[in-house]
Amino acid sequence: MAVQWSHCGRWITAAKSSTLLETICGLNRRSNTFAVNSLLGTGTVAGWGNPGLFSRHVHTTSLGSSLFTRYRTKLLYQTPKLCSCKRTHSDAKLIDPFSMAQNDLNHLYDDIKKELFVSKSELKSLCDYYFDGQGKAFRPMIVVLMARACNIHSNRDRDLLPGQRAIAMISEMIHTASLVHDDVIDGSDKRRGKTTINEVWGERKAILAGDFILSAASMALARIGNNTVVSVLSQVIEDLVRGEFMQLGSKENENERFKHYLEKTFKKTASLIANSCKAVSILVNSDPEVHEIAYQYGRNVGIAFQLVDDVLDFTACANQLGKPSATDLKLGLATGPVLFACQQFPELHAMIMRRFSSSGDVDRAWQYVLESDGVDQTNYLARRYCQEAIRQIGLLRPSPERDALVRLTEMVLTRNK
Repeated sequence: MAVQWSHCGRWITAAKSSTLLETICGLNRRSNTFAVNSLLGTGTVAGWGNPGLFSRHVHTTSLGSSLFTRYRTKLLYQTPKLCSCKRTHSDAKLIDPFSMAQNDLNHLYDDIKKELFVSKSELKSLCDYYFDGQGKAFRPMIVVLMARACNIHSNRDRDLLPGQRAIAMISEMIHTASLVHDDVIDGSDKRRGKTTINEVWGERKAILAGDFILSAASMALARIGNNTVVSVLSQVIEDLVRGEFMQLGSKENENERFKHYLEKTFKKTASLIANSCKAVSILVNSDPEVHEIAYQYGRNVGIAFQLVDDVLDFTACANQLGKPSATDLKLGLATGPVLFACQQFPELHAMIMRRFSSSGDVDRAWQYVLESDGVDQTNYLARRYCQEAIRQIGLLRPSPERDALVRLTEMVLTRNK
């Protein structure tokens, strides 16, 4: 079935190898089952549960068994019908999310360094290494905008509460600690255009530095003094570990393999954004429906962000990414472009199962992906996630911050590094 998209350039007709894509998006004949299950809050897509596209899993039990009430709640706003790539709200086009959040992020890295203050100079150098102000601060920026959007939605001043500001800082600390640990696991020698901590100081000290950053983030989290927020953000740590273990495995069945990939993507990337957005909403609003909207926006944007990142591993050069291209293939990882390409080039199946470990596997897999529509289909899937993120954030009261979060979905889809 061809999926029509207006004003989307190359996406006027969906990619020709549509079976897997339709299964993922719930667009085939089983999509009616998905629609029923999603309204019941079971969070299933096309017959199998995942944290993926349009999943409506309810994270707060007080919502009950039906989500129909969400659309009758007076405080929630119906989202406009938007295409996620071109037809954004006219005001949203004029808004730069990074500029809007800048005032709240000006002292972000200074505040983090205060949290990491230690007398031992070498440990301090390790911990400060990536907090040099050169990062994009993508996650704290989303958290700041979501906090302010929720504040306005709740008839409060848009200024951040101290706890919300702390969550923005904590999100960057958790993210950076995970990068330090990932670089050790992957044996990476470059991160953000500079030599990795494990290359400069060695793996043992890098692991300890990552642990120390996580401990400092945990102490900052405890000082917020909200048990629900502590529980929500603690889930992120568990998801990061589980996601890393999932990355070590693979699945034989095609649909199971993509489910595994999306679940891993959620746990390693999107969980931090989703739960951080949920946490700032909890501090200002007691309505679980608002918490769910914040969570769902963060989850969908987070998964789209990683899908685009996986595409860039094939389309961007090393100096754009700040790390070598084809990194995922060299690590034995089959990401979205490879999994889609496998439909057209079944030869990839054996390579995926042996994690591209044989001589020539990486080069051949790279060529198969480029000759297939794997990149196009992965980009298309990212657009679908962003469209759902727009739909979710549209349920909040209109505000410049809400428009900035809509605009952010465009930036996620069009980034080149």
